[in-house]
Amino acid sequence: MNDERQISSGQLAYRTVLLAAGLLLFGLLFRQLVTLMLAILMTIIIAIPLAAAAERLERYKIPRPAGALLTLLAAVGTLVLTVYLLIPPFVDQTNEFVDDVPSIVKNLEKVYADVTGQNAGEVGDKVQNFFERYTDEPDRLIGPLTSIGLNVAGILGALVLILITAYYMAIRPEPLVNGLVRLAPPPRREHIRHVLARIRQSWIGWLEGVVIDMLVTGVMLYVALTIVGLDFAIFFAVLSALLVVVPYFGAIAGAIPPVLFALTDSPGKALVVLGAYLLVQQLESNVTIPIIMAQRVRLHPAVIAVGVVVVGRVFGFVGLFVAVPILSLIIIVVEEFWVKPIEEGHAELRRSELELPEQLEQQLTPDPEQGEAPPLRPAS
Repeated sequence: MNDERQISSGQLAYRTVLLAAGLLLFGLLFRQLVTLMLAILMTIIIAIPLAAAAERLERYKIPRPAGALLTLLAAVGTLVLTVYLLIPPFVDQTNEFVDDVPSIVKNLEKVYADVTGQNAGEVGDKVQNFFERYTDEPDRLIGPLTSIGLNVAGILGALVLILITAYYMAIRPEPLVNGLVRLAPPPRREHIRHVLARIRQSWIGWLEGVVIDMLVTGVMLYVALTIVGLDFAIFFAVLSALLVVVPYFGAIAGAIPPVLFALTDSPGKALVVLGAYLLVQQLESNVTIPIIMAQRVRLHPAVIAVGVVVVGRVFGFVGLFVAVPILSLIIIVVEEFWVKPIEEGHAELRRSELELPEQLEQQLTPDPEQGEAPPLRPAS
């Protein structure tokens, strides 16, 4: 008996060591795999609407590869057309900004001097010394610019690879879906298909909500900043519209540049710009996100707000842009594989408690020979 206990304890210790080693290895590799995981997730998110559009176009006798390609080209073309329409006014506003740089610098010097109590000339000397460090030593400037250029090239290359992979996934998603379903036992495969269908519907709803949210936020901010009279209204509105991909916190990040820019004009104008962003942010938080985003993704706004912070801490800055799909995936998986089985088990237990005892059930069952139920007898 003691030998069996020692063997059992040894097996338990062995499994514990293996589990700890596995968790440690996963923790070491997780940071290295985050980028790959996010790239795969973004590819799937892009492939899902492409596949859905290709399925709809198949009803009009358009082959699936052609339908997916037309959808992809239409999406990319819309993006390029939007950028093309925004570039001319953006270039004009940029030229105006360059012409106004001397006055902007003077205004910043004055504001900084008023806040810190220093002389405006001293502030100008500090700014001049700061830039002279880079003009006297160009390596300080060229190094970061080269890194930024390489990062941009890498991002563009990765984006092209993601689009190509998403296109091929949209053409033939069945082998991938069937391969994933076959990992489950045969009795559970239909349930797995149901879970995948829920995730697909949730992610498509998120994409639709993001597009609507971007459009509404961009238009409202452009109108508000134009009324306020802030220069570069198009640039700031587009920047803020892109940042709404990150719920709640994207609106805060988008408000910082225009408020600082308005501060170069006057503190009063900065307060007005801040008020305009707060108004738009309130409309987004109380109308756009609860009605469009939360209903389509079926997530509570509080869950979205807290979950975005958690996902950002785990997956980094890039994870913020796909935080909502990650949250919806986690919620659906937990609900389908944990919450529902617990509820079904509890309901089955309640039904078993309400069933009649076997002896009483036999007494109430009619006798087929007599055609009537036997009289009740007390149980011995």
